[in-house]
Amino acid sequence: MFSLKEIASVTLTLFAIIDILGSVPIIIQIRQREGDVNAEKATIVAGILMVSFLFVGQSILSLFGVDFQSFALAGAIIIFLIGMEMILGIELFRHDPAAGTGSIVPLAFPLIVGAGTMTTLLSLRAAYALPNVLAGVLVNLIFVYLVIKSSPWIERKLGKAGEDILRRVFGVILLAIAIKLFKTNF
Repeated sequence: MFSLKEIASVTLTLFAIIDILGSVPIIIQIRQREGDVNAEKATIVAGILMVSFLFVGQSILSLFGVDFQSFALAGAIIIFLIGMEMILGIELFRHDPAAGTGSIVPLAFPLIVGAGTMTTLLSLRAAYALPNVLAGVLVNLIFVYLVIKSSPWIERKLGKAGEDILRRVFGVILLAIAIKLFKTNF
């Protein structure tokens, strides 16, 4: 039933797609804007989204007549705009600090569980046994939780200048990912 090789493959694939380490500048930005990022809430919401999409994602997309390419392009637009915010230091998405939703949007969705993660989950489900996919998801959620929880420590170690540089570098990387999604799915 459980295969360590399959779990490792799923874990590494999802780790590369989720790229929680690349999201550290965004996590810091959300913390600065809202005062706090709830690691538990972000991880639980991301987990619910991932497991739900694993089981009903294909049906939901089919119900709305949306194919993978269209879904990936929508995710690419969101990633592109977030990258522009990071590079230019502007705010394209209106944020209400009183709402305290930064742990859910944009952190849990679309950064942790975006179009890339969702389509990857469907591909992994077709290639690997379901228990192994679920185990890989769980391992990634634990790592996501640890990175989000340690973000205040990371922010202190980086300092303002390091954070600024990291935010812009990862903004460019997000733009490159968005453009790759455009090219692949257009």
